[in-house]
Amino acid sequence: MVHLVPFLGMAGAAVASLSQLATNGHSTWGTLPSPNLPQFLTDGTSDLEPPWGNVDPAGPPPTTGVTRHYNFTITRGFKFPDGFNKSVILVNDQFPGPLIEANWGDIISVAVTNNIDSQDEGVTLHWHGLTQRNTPWNDGVPGVSQCPIAPRGASSFTYIFQADQYGTGWYHSHFSAQYDDGLYGPMVIHGPLQSEITYDHDLGPVMISDYYRIGYSELLELSFSDPPRTVRADDNLINGKGVYDCNATEVDDQCLAGAGRARFQFQSGKLHRLRLINTGSLANQKFSIDGHELTVIANDYVPLKPYTTRVVTLGPGQRTDIIVNATGSPTDVAWMRSDMDMACSENSTTTATHTALAAIYYESANTTLLPRTNGTTWESNNYRNDPLDLTVPYYPLIPPEPETTQTVTITVSYNATTFAMFMDGSSFQADYSEPALLSINEGNLSLPISRNIYNFGSNSTVRLILNNTDSTPHPMHLHGHNFWVLAEGIGAWNGSITNPENPLRRDTHILQPGTVDAPSYLVLQWTQDNPGVWPLHCHMALHARAGMVMLVLERPDDFAAEFLSVPLATAETCRDWDVFRREV
Repeated sequence: MVHLVPFLGMAGAAVASLSQLATNGHSTWGTLPSPNLPQFLTDGTSDLEPPWGNVDPAGPPPTTGVTRHYNFTITRGFKFPDGFNKSVILVNDQFPGPLIEANWGDIISVAVTNNIDSQDEGVTLHWHGLTQRNTPWNDGVPGVSQCPIAPRGASSFTYIFQADQYGTGWYHSHFSAQYDDGLYGPMVIHGPLQSEITYDHDLGPVMISDYYRIGYSELLELSFSDPPRTVRADDNLINGKGVYDCNATEVDDQCLAGAGRARFQFQSGKLHRLRLINTGSLANQKFSIDGHELTVIANDYVPLKPYTTRVVTLGPGQRTDIIVNATGSPTDVAWMRSDMDMACSENSTTTATHTALAAIYYESANTTLLPRTNGTTWESNNYRNDPLDLTVPYYPLIPPEPETTQTVTITVSYNATTFAMFMDGSSFQADYSEPALLSINEGNLSLPISRNIYNFGSNSTVRLILNNTDSTPHPMHLHGHNFWVLAEGIGAWNGSITNPENPLRRDTHILQPGTVDAPSYLVLQWTQDNPGVWPLHCHMALHARAGMVMLVLERPDDFAAEFLSVPLATAETCRDWDVFRREV
């Protein structure tokens, strides 16, 4: 039997909730009724047949002839996502931002205007996990693929790219550590389902994020201070909502009770698809639903052979699609929860806030009450993702012998004023005014060493062995590709590959903590079929800002043959940025 408790204040009286406008702007994430996304968008043409028809689900995307148009206006505003008043970044006055939705093969067009009223806050948006084949200028990385969009409405930029994969993704700022302040939102690309997969309701995105009372600029200042200070999360949110304990610290009138949890709805006896996204900055998350099993069907944009589990691990940037059978009764309520892996000191927070909670209401449940269900137990496993031998791609693909193999060692160094992270002894630094892709496209390959460029030329495949001597985990993300995850562990890699006939593929995978004496390793491989300059970096925002980035230069001789001319808008954005920088 499920026990329910009213939402009571410290003294036992009912707490008046803050309005949704006060906590999350015009966002409806985390409110009832839950979304129920379609299996594909119909556009009024047919509600029977999906637009991809008989296209090979493991092959290249179809050409649908459809363009999905979105307009984003980026601003700052004070909101109370968990009850604490903070300046957050809003997309169309929403925190988190609105859903981008398309069918596999559609073209997506997003016009972005930066209306942040700031001295120095440029904006770019990265479409995490989409490969940007033939559109590398739209990858959204300042200093790599473009210049920032200048603030105060001084500049706009329209990203145009194909929805070339299907499943669950997200978009986020790639300017400094800016997405920590809320500049992110979900993407859903509808596509084919595995033959045995069925579900009744698609409840859409479940965005999980560690959250900080201070803004990203202050986070960076503390991290790079003398001496550097460990940054700890103040809260953990689901779909931008949480409940901060206003009595835990001296926060004066900056904290108000009654922010409220995110809420979802189940229908008893039905199957529900949930799209989990770790949109956070630092924390590894352990996701579960009290009293329910989770059937995993995809990691990032890669369908998997379904398997069941009680807990899913998600590092920053990672996504996992699950199906949940609603086995409760019509009046039940249960907690959805995501626990930070507390063993990592950088992710530590108070015991009151390390678990993000959201309430799941069955169809006849009293939605004014909260559950008292018990959570699933789990043990920290040195931050590994779910086992490689368990996470098997549904559509098999055998990695060939690599044409080139590169080993890169990750180190961290502290000096009198700051700390930095190094890839083979070089700490990455970008020049926002001189994007590397534009320079290389013009024939300039003599860029500074601090750009960390690895020119793999025309090699058809690359195998990368990452050795980590740092005591923290690193969710490693490669732009422009899904990579094979061949092996992971502690010590020296012995050359063995997990599931060599069909290893896991995804775009982000956790590299475990290590030491100088016992480094961890992660072995990745990808096919060089996408000419461009592609960042490979730790997706912990502070680590990337500290220099844990390398740029993969892929088939530079094919730039002129395969690329269209640099769009005029890209060059104009750089001119606008330069004008803005001269004026401040």
